Amino acid sequence: MSGHFIIDGRTIPFRAGQTIMEAAADAGVYIPHLCHRPGYTPHGSCKLCTVDVDGRPASACTAKAQEGSIVENDTPALNDDRRALTEMLFVEGNHICPACEKTGDCQLQAVAYHLKLVSYRFDHFYPARGVDASHPDILLDRNRCILCDLCVRASRDVDGKNVFEIGHRGIRSRVIVNAASGRLADTDIDVSDAAVRVCPVGAILIKRRAFAVPIGKRTYDLKSVAEVAIEEVRAQREDEGG
Repeated sequence: MSGHFIIDGRTIPFRAGQTIMEAAADAGVYIPHLCHRPGYTPHGSCKLCTVDVDGRPASACTAKAQEGSIVENDTPALNDDRRALTEMLFVEGNHICPACEKTGDCQLQAVAYHLKLVSYRFDHFYPARGVDASHPDILLDRNRCILCDLCVRASRDVDGKNVFEIGHRGIRSRVIVNAASGRLADTDIDVSDAAVRVCPVGAILIKRRAFAVPIGKRTYDLKSVAEVAIEEVRAQREDEGG
């Protein structure tokens, strides 16, 4: 079973079971997002992918495509909301882009550029969150975490290790390590794990690799976040034989 819906005036085909996000990306239409990755169970936590479906808001990464639906994505109102959400992610953490070794590879930074976020309206929180440098090869910097839950899903569903979890509530929410000591060194995490490589920001880093790829030649230096996102979807589909 398949069908079509309309997004910003363009007809988008979809296959049975596809989400709006998946069908749009298949057709080369980018919907901003941070907590979504092709091949991972949709989570709907960042809300950047909120679109209007037949006049009602819905998360494009979780909402199923429906025959004949009218979807609005690239509108001034939705993009203004996305800028506000992105800004809050910046001010609720410690994201010092010029000094961060993830700059140019950071999806949060790339989304901000895409949305033309150039200034802050809110005061910075400058939270004091713990940094775990106990592991010989991996660094966990909670000050840069945006609570996308990707490392949790990757460790549980891909690596089969369940190293990470989101703990506490509200402003105190943070990534916790599932070890009696709470330290990365006391887990079986490895640099080859998906959980280490899926982080969209600089919260999980591999040690001794900073600036191995020079600034100006990194992922989002060479391609826009929209191009990268669409390529990821197409690569996932090829891996699945679709």
